[in-house]
Amino acid sequence: MVSRDVLVAFLTTFKKKEDLKALQCRANSLLFEKLKQVTTENNTPEQMLIRLTMNHPEFSSDYSFPSLSNDWLVSDIGMKSSTVMKSTDMIAVDCEMVLREDGTEGLVRVGAVDRHGKVILDKFVKPAKPIVDYRTAITGLTAHDIEKATLTVVDIQRELQHYLSDVLKIDHPKVMDTALVFKFSNARNSRKPSLNDLYKEVRKEGVSHNCVHDAAASMNIALAFIKKPFDTTVTPSKEMLEAEKSRLFIHRIPSYVPSEKLNLVLAGEFHSTKFKLDVKPAKTQGGNYCALVVFDSSKEADQAFENVNGYKERDSFGLPQKLSSLKLNSGLSASCYVRKMV
Repeated sequence: MVSRDVLVAFLTTFKKKEDLKALQCRANSLLFEKLKQVTTENNTPEQMLIRLTMNHPEFSSDYSFPSLSNDWLVSDIGMKSSTVMKSTDMIAVDCEMVLREDGTEGLVRVGAVDRHGKVILDKFVKPAKPIVDYRTAITGLTAHDIEKATLTVVDIQRELQHYLSDVLKIDHPKVMDTALVFKFSNARNSRKPSLNDLYKEVRKEGVSHNCVHDAAASMNIALAFIKKPFDTTVTPSKEMLEAEKSRLFIHRIPSYVPSEKLNLVLAGEFHSTKFKLDVKPAKTQGGNYCALVVFDSSKEADQAFENVNGYKERDSFGLPQKLSSLKLNSGLSASCYVRKMV
């Protein structure tokens, strides 16, 4: 019987770019299945983090990529599975995203560090589409910061082509994702733990993101687990629970509702303008999107929820939500759900 490595070596003699890309996708898929089959007793701490990532119920949706598209790069790691399975090489990548005119997110800054904390990348990226919201309160970036950027996503892909990032449109099957590795102890909390929940030193209250610092924080969390594996269940603190109570989650927002007008529309529903809005673009073109609404206190969030005119029910996690009909300036209406976070 021909060994897998011999077969892969033969297949790499194919010359057409699209043929090689398809073969790399298939090899990565086989490597993914091989990683899933590693027995618990043979797990290294690194493999444990990979398995925790892959076993998360949202892994399939978060990591299902249109890898054969022209603007995606497929790593060749699957072609080297005999050595990759034992490799402990790691980098941590973090990105700053803005909201674009078409309702999608755009990459504007990338930071990456290696296993030793050395910064291997810190670059601004030239946006491919017009930007409507720089999310300055979150990203710390303004138009001035990226007006001289010349690099494209393709340029960044070339620098990080052996590593993973769906934002960078690189398909790479060996992944550790802190948002999927860790989970809240409260089964009714559907939110994934943020980096700020996991690593308090990463960012002080009111301080914007820095993708290099955040990448380093992610690496430190992974290294702490690798040094001495620990329970990845996160028990929410009183401060975290209070912060959750001061938020509302708006989901299943139709794509024809302009995200830049959502703030105004929700103000009418809540009978209040005292909130901040973080729009989460749809994962697919033309799909529904969602948004997180942050109030100054749980009392204000509760009052806003009560002011929403809609049928009150509970979602699959048992959390209270209302089906609301948003009134748009165009005369149209749009239905979406307004849900409490706890």
